[in-house]
Amino acid sequence: MSTCATASRDLDEPLAGTAATARTWLLLEQSGPWGAKALTSSHLDPEVGRALEAAAEGTGVRVALIRRPGRHADCHTPTRHQVYVAHTVPGSTWLRGAVTDDPRELLDLDFAALGAGDHGGFGTPHTGAPLALVCTNGKRDRCCALLGRPLAAELADAGEEGAWEITHLGGHRFSPTLLVLPYGYAYGRTGARAVKEILEAVRADRVVTEGCRGVSAWDRPGQAAELAVREATGEDAAGALSVVRADDAAPTWEVTVAHTDGRRWRVTVAQGTSLPPRPESCGAALGSPARMDVVAVRGLPEESADGPDGGEGGQSRGEGGQGSGRPGAEPDGQEIRATVTSE
Repeated sequence: MSTCATASRDLDEPLAGTAATARTWLLLEQSGPWGAKALTSSHLDPEVGRALEAAAEGTGVRVALIRRPGRHADCHTPTRHQVYVAHTVPGSTWLRGAVTDDPRELLDLDFAALGAGDHGGFGTPHTGAPLALVCTNGKRDRCCALLGRPLAAELADAGEEGAWEITHLGGHRFSPTLLVLPYGYAYGRTGARAVKEILEAVRADRVVTEGCRGVSAWDRPGQAAELAVREATGEDAAGALSVVRADDAAPTWEVTVAHTDGRRWRVTVAQGTSLPPRPESCGAALGSPARMDVVAVRGLPEESADGPDGGEGGQSRGEGGQGSGRPGAEPDGQEIRATVTSE
């Protein structure tokens, strides 16, 4: 059976730079079936779902529903809801959790503050396993159900206590897709073995770049640029790199990536068109998604770690900070070719 994921894989469509963009994620547990627009077509009160969508608009917060892997009986039994809020900007990453009996309580949150990285005392710091969120919403695209649900179930059966199903991560054709919190890196075409390696890295405050779509805190040119620097230098510390500037002269971007130790790079990202045409989701007409090419990575003069482009410190899986080393050589003048598709 031909699917959008099959076509994307056969065409070897690149993954870097295709992650959903969100500085902060608000995740609400909602059992039972999900519709294509899950916030308003699930057992969550649709008025609450619409209000959450409206409250999040333009704030940098993305709201999604989650549920534990397994069978989802169509019942309306009242239940308590696990809630997670995660901020994914490097240097200020945090993940907090709470439980609520009434999702309406979430409408009292300051969404603008959450998007800016201020949790306002919500919940308590998450100290458990990193969250592995697998998109499984077959009502949006059959690939998410056919490929995502078996992966989520396999992770749960293997004892990954942070495994959850999630309603939408974008990029159906990259199924199965995965978001890992607290750091906010997204992955595509993932298998259980790869997810295990990704989660082991997260526990050690590291990032696996293989199969990575990017970190949700940055827009797509920034995602591609950050991953290109990681690949050029071998840097894998989770909090080491930040996108500090992006000069937008579309179809070209000049993106400045900074290391916490003061190193900086200028990354040139150019937009093109993906050919030949392919379905961007199952049942959709053939299309040519926008593609970005990382055409150059150049080292810039260093600045101090607390300078204007360097940021301050790193991040940890909770709410503290961490340092990082200096793996790899300076890519001064080095050019890297890579293709990046946008959603």
